[in-house]
Amino acid sequence: MSNKHTHSFQAEVAQLLHLVTHSLYSNKEIFLRELISNASDACDKLRFEALNKPELYEGQPNLEVRVSFDQKARTITIADTGIGMSEQEAIENLGTIAKSGTKDFMSKLSGDQKSDSQLIGQFGVGFYSGFIVADKISVESRRAGLAASEGVRWVSGGSGDFEVEQIERAERGTAITLHLREDAEEFLNAWKLKQLISKYSDHISLPILMEKEEWKDGENDQPGEMVKTGEWETVNQASALWTRPKKDITSEQYVEFYKAISHDHEDPLTWSHNRVEGNTEYTQLLYIPSHAPMDLWNRDKKAGVKLYVKRVFIMDDAEALMPTYMRFVKGVIDSADLPLNVSRELLQESRDVRLIRDGNTRRVLSMLEDLAKHDSHEAAATNADGVTDVVSDDDKAKEGKYTKFYGEFGAVLKEGLGEDFGNAERIAKLLRFASSTTDTVSVSFADYKARMKDGQEAIYYITADTLAAAKNSPQLEVFKKKGIEVLLMTDRVDEWALNYLNEFDGTPLQSVAKGAVDLGKLQDEAEKKAAEEAAEAFKPMLAKLKEALKNEVDDVRATTRLVDSPACIVVQDGGMSAQLARMLKQAGQAIPQSKPVLEVNPDHPLVKKLDGSVHFNDLAHILFDQALLAEGGMPEDPAAYVKRVNALLV
Repeated sequence: MSNKHTHSFQAEVAQLLHLVTHSLYSNKEIFLRELISNASDACDKLRFEALNKPELYEGQPNLEVRVSFDQKARTITIADTGIGMSEQEAIENLGTIAKSGTKDFMSKLSGDQKSDSQLIGQFGVGFYSGFIVADKISVESRRAGLAASEGVRWVSGGSGDFEVEQIERAERGTAITLHLREDAEEFLNAWKLKQLISKYSDHISLPILMEKEEWKDGENDQPGEMVKTGEWETVNQASALWTRPKKDITSEQYVEFYKAISHDHEDPLTWSHNRVEGNTEYTQLLYIPSHAPMDLWNRDKKAGVKLYVKRVFIMDDAEALMPTYMRFVKGVIDSADLPLNVSRELLQESRDVRLIRDGNTRRVLSMLEDLAKHDSHEAAATNADGVTDVVSDDDKAKEGKYTKFYGEFGAVLKEGLGEDFGNAERIAKLLRFASSTTDTVSVSFADYKARMKDGQEAIYYITADTLAAAKNSPQLEVFKKKGIEVLLMTDRVDEWALNYLNEFDGTPLQSVAKGAVDLGKLQDEAEKKAAEEAAEAFKPMLAKLKEALKNEVDDVRATTRLVDSPACIVVQDGGMSAQLARMLKQAGQAIPQSKPVLEVNPDHPLVKKLDGSVHFNDLAHILFDQALLAEGGMPEDPAAYVKRVNALLV
């Protein structure tokens, strides 16, 4: 009696298969990369499970991947001696995928076939790439530790369903056989398959074997042909890339390895490969990607580097080895000292792990500092004497890379100010901002300090939701008038991060929207005297405004920071900025009740019009609401604001 069962693919898989078979045929060769990668993972899983259960090896400790082909049957088979699958696992692993993964995969597609095909591995759907070249796939597998009678065969034509049946299978592991379409016959060629293995899978530390071939002359006028000898040979390097000497590894091999571990289709910006010896021994191979993944801001996403212990794969995403603000870093750490049975919990407590984490952090910061140093060679290449320096090709290759990195990951790097006090100074040197003199996010704190005016005692900055809001803020008016540069900070994280950075290289940071404006030595005595006299003469008006707005403001005072605007909102020194309050409110967090300070410009015609006006109360509220609007806020009662303005317009 047949024990075959037919199952329908999950809807998302059916959708994905349609896409694979109809859209991704321009880069067919990736199927081999994905299936060998999966086979390697299956061997890693067995090696890891066998640490506690050595009987899973079933007396056959060899872990390997075999690639074979049959020209007459038009098939390619990728077989591994890894963990294998039970019948239930085959149904689950080959018939369904995480819904979020499919949804994200579909939303990321751009219509560029080459780029789209590279996304396949990124979302854990690499198995389905086999349908790019095959109109039928059969999988035979047995999970290590199960009886030979508990093997499973899975077969599908890649349309709506698949068949599963129990089979007798003596050997553990999985064999995937692709029945090739007519337009994929180019892959039924040993030279072609070896070339692809060398290109995509050379870094895999397991041996990838193919059957040797030799030339046999034809007889009776028949053409000669390549004939298989029955002997198998390893066709990849079969040694983990990071364990090889740096001098033996080409840039192309480093890049291919990065693409394999990250499932990224773009080259990394830079990488660093080092063997670290000292209190703890480990090898690090760390990469900085050239673009952010779409889930960079997903706090639940596991991030981190791959952990190996003495070349045995332990875990993906070992977040304990890298601080959270460096979650964009990809790579491999291979420790000589950690125990093979290390768990995520043990990682959190281990002294060796803390040393590795600190070493990784310093290394990544050094990589970023190197990129930043070479970022603008064109400007630096000509020195002050007009003599052009010679710039090496290596240095030229790094030009512009830091700008690219910062555009993708700058906001994440800023999190380090609050997370990594020990390296806050190094992180601060790597930060870049727009300023009142340039819209380009390129000004460092060091650049700003070098341009500070004589007598300037603080680095001035403003935070806002957008660059336009920051540039046009009324708080900037006196700084613009005096030609004082102000840093414009528009990332959501800025307000939080700057709570942890009070000064840079001995110079205090001062928000232009907090506290009374004090330009110190930048304001001459005549200006100070005139401001004091104006404030004194304006006292009765300030008292009336304070009474009219007592429910809205903590204080009303005359200001010297405004030139063209009638009023602006500021908060007391040490108080929470309006922007941070809005962000917390949007996030559903409770915020302490606090009232802002309204600063008014005594010289503005609208303020002068207040004196003796029969509409004093309405004008006072309009003044306050407009100041709120100018800094990106909203009036408490927008309808009342509109009503007041309309009443004065008619």
